[in-house]
Formats: sequence, C-alpha cells, structure tokens
Amino acid sequence: MPPNISIRNHGTGYQNVVGGNGPQTNMNGAGTQNNYYGCAAHPKPPQGHETESLAPSRDRPSHREDFQIALICALPLEYDAATLQFDEFWDEDGEQYGRAPGDTNTYTTGRIGNYNVVLALLPDMGKAASAGAAASFRSSYSRLKLAFLVGVCGGVPGTGANGAHLGDVVISKTVLQFDFGRQFPDKFVTKDTVDDNLGRANKDIRGLVASFETQFGRKRLRKKAAEYLKDLRDAADREGDQYTYQYVGVAEDKLFPATYRHKHRAPQSCAICEGGSDSYCEGAAHASCAELNCDEGQLVRRDRQSRGPGGTEGPKIFIGRIASGDTVMKSGEHRDQLAKQYNVIAFEMEGAGAWDEVPCIIIKGICDYADSHKNKQWQPFAAATAASVMKAVLGRYAPTDRPTRA
Repeated sequence: MPPNISIRNHGTGYQNVVGGNGPQTNMNGAGTQNNYYGCAAHPKPPQGHETESLAPSRDRPSHREDFQIALICALPLEYDAATLQFDEFWDEDGEQYGRAPGDTNTYTTGRIGNYNVVLALLPDMGKAASAGAAASFRSSYSRLKLAFLVGVCGGVPGTGANGAHLGDVVISKTVLQFDFGRQFPDKFVTKDTVDDNLGRANKDIRGLVASFETQFGRKRLRKKAAEYLKDLRDAADREGDQYTYQYVGVAEDKLFPATYRHKHRAPQSCAICEGGSDSYCEGAAHASCAELNCDEGQLVRRDRQSRGPGGTEGPKIFIGRIASGDTVMKSGEHRDQLAKQYNVIAFEMEGAGAWDEVPCIIIKGICDYADSHKNKQWQPFAAATAASVMKAVLGRYAPTDRPTRA
C-alpha cells in the first residue's frame, strides 16, 4: 500500500484504518485512529486463506476488480460536490489502478462509507459522452454492480407543500429518451414503445429504489441525506472550496406560469420580443429576470414547508420517470406537456446514454424548472443535495458475497 492515503473523518469518534503501515491523517483532528491489521486483536490472515468477497471492506483495494460502485458526473461542480462525500481517496500519490486499452476516462478512486468507489467526470454533456464513459467503466472495472449518475437537473414543479422545489432531489425509476422519435409537420412524437425506448432497471436496482418509495424508507433516507449535506458543507468550508453549497433561500425559488415568457420588457426595446410572436431572442436568453424586468407579480404562489431543503429533514426526494436527451429543456409549456403525457418528474442529459451500458440510478438535484427563466444560481446547492442523497442511497445498498478462494 502507498504510504499516503487521504482520510476524511467527518465525526469525532474512533476511526479504524484497515491495513497499511503509512501515516494516517485525521482531517477533523478530534478522533483517534487505529491500524486494523497487525494488532493483536486483528492479526493478518494466513497466506492462502484469504476470503474474496463483494462485502464492503476498508482495505485499500489491490486491483480494479475490487471496485463495485461507479459515479458519473457531467459538470465540474457536480464532480466537486461528489468528491466531498468521499471518506478516503486511494489515489493521493497518483493513479494506482490503470485502465483497459481504449478506455479514455480519467478516474478518481476512493471509499464512500463501506464501498470502494470510482468516479469519472465526462468530457462533455449529453448521451454520447455518458454512453462512451459508461462503456469504458465496464471494460476497466469489470465487476461494477451499480453506477450513479449524480448532478443537477431541471425539475417539474409542484404547487403544494409536497411538490418539487429547487434543491429537492429526484431518483430514477425509469428513463424516457424524450428526443428520440418522429418529427411530423405539426409536432414531434417521442417513441415510447417497449421496442423503441429504454428498458427497466435490473431487479437489484428496482428493489433498492422501491424501498425508498415507502414512508419509512424515504424518511430514513432524508435524515441521512441531511447529515451528509452538513458534512459536505463543513468539508467545503475547511478546504476553502469556491462553492459554499448553502441553501439559496425560499425568496429565490421563483416559479413563473408556463406561458409567461422570458423576454425583453419596457423600458427596454427589442424588435423580436415586441413582435407579438413567440420567436426566440438570443439576447433575452442570456439575460437575467431582473435585467429583463420579468414581473414578479406573475409568480406562482406556492405553499412551502417551513424548513427548506437545507433543514434537518433534508431535501425532499421524488422517485419516478426521468426524461433524458441531448436537448436542454427551456420551455415551461413543453415541460408540462411532456410531464403530463409521459409522467416524467425531471429533465436531464446523460441518463439515456448510460442506462443500457451499466446498471445505474440517476440521482439529481433540481436547480431550475426547465423553463425559459432558468439560471445557474441554484446549481451548487442542487449538486450538493444530489451528492448527499447518493451517499445515503449507497448506505442502504446491500453487498453480496463472492465465493471463497480455494
């Protein structure tokens, strides 16, 4: 084992360090540490009697076959939030495990909870990039059991206290490739038959996700996610990250009616926006609501729980069908039409590419409402809530044993 392994201890309690003789660092400074193997209570197993298992272990993995869990992120801020949920990194002294011929991914390896995890940042957004990365994962890490696509998305809003708000998190049950279909003279029709679209997740994933649809399972998941979100913020503060990952606030959670367009208004002048049509205006698309004088008197009035997603209960979690495609959804009317027709709860760009390549779950934080008023203000917090829910989900994922070596 290399002598330097970075360890994050988010708590103040006793920490076991399994294996290795190198120095260990407690970033919190309050806990104690112990070298698990080599002490009287835990002698090293005799040679020839090793047990090979998919059960979680805190040993530093010796080869790529010891990794079960993959994380895939499309944006640097999503990647940064995910790394803050790692408890240890295995590659502090450089890349340790290599990759298969033809694999172009760049990996970060470490441990989250009891699992060895490998993380990759996509070179681009969209289905092609995620499909290529997932295929490379499969070639280099042949024993992966589960991949998480973690990051931000556009959400389908709700009007009641239990509806989706910015900072809440969606978990995939199924995926709709919404930009795959037929263009007719008057409309585009998404292909949604068994033969045309993406299949169901495997039984292992379906059982895990189903457990979170129970009141008990979801409540427990939210509680753990709230704890991990606090840990993430604390780690970001200690390490001086550029993002604070703080809850932006109810006042900044603004939802306009689906038909209220993001366009130039008086006293500004714009021939396109004043033409009385719904033509696209490049200038308006890159301007904020404040710059365009969007009328906040038009905002949809919604009930909201007294505690925001940053509270002790954690972000609200929604489980259902996620729409995925290379098209960035920036239309409230089209959003609502697809949501109603196909029962989707969010829009993102990578899930459809990875879905058939590796067993995966999409976990994404809602950073906008997939309408023309969308902006990036909520992205850091949404990335943080998604990473926190991912770690909570991973904590409920049951390991499976592998036969003992002869």
